This record gives sequence, C-alpha cells and structure tokens, in this order.
Amino acid sequence: MLPPGEKVKPGQKGLVFAATPASDFICGTLQLAAGMNLHVFTTGRGTPYGLAACPVVKVATRSDLARRWHDLMDVNAGRIADGDMTIEGAGWELFRLLLETASGKRTWAERWKLENALVLFNPAPVT
Repeated sequence: MLPPGEKVKPGQKGLVFAATPASDFICGTLQLAAGMNLHVFTTGRGTPYGLAACPVVKVATRSDLARRWHDLMDVNAGRIADGDMTIEGAGWELFRLLLETASGKRTWAERWKLENALVLFNPAPVT
C-alpha cells in the first residue's frame, strides 16, 4: 500500500493500493501521482467522474443508482445486495471489465469525455 502521492517503485508489478482521502477528485489526483493507469471508482451517489490521464471504471454500490445513471456506471455491484449476484460473480465481472478496459474498451466516462480537474487540496472537509 502506498501513502498519498508516493510513486510506485520502478519494476514493481501487480496490483498496488494507494491510500488516499475518499474525496472523488483528490483521490484520483493522488493516485495518478502514484502512477495509476486504471482507476476503479466506487460510488454510492453517482458522481459524474472521470480522468483524462487514465480510464475510470465506475462501480455503482446500489441498483437504483445503476438504473438512474445507467449511462455513467460501468458495473452494478448493487446486484449483490439485491440477491441477483454473488460477490464472486461481481468480482469476476469487474475483473473481466478491467482486462477489457486495459485492452482498449472505453468506459462510460471516456465515452462522454468526463474529465474532471485534478485537485490536490479541497476547501471542504475531506473524509
């Protein structure tokens, strides 16, 4: 796990977790600074979020959110709570989507050209 803004070491391979604040725009900025090349962004509110520097795969935590923002969410993890999908099934769906995205499939944020500004500091409270 990396602290906020620290770079991945040269030659380091595999999945790396970057510890950042939960604020949408700050976490993306700090994870980009660490060398992120694919962002999995979970949302319970449906933030229309994307980055120009790397694809953002948005995961809806609730099915009503996924239905309401069907053209902004890439994965509906709310199906787990609905009993329509297992955690393992959702994990495999996300994994396949990550492979497809890393191979060039565009996310909803990329399709709509949602590119939020990079922010290092937020004047509001950050969780």
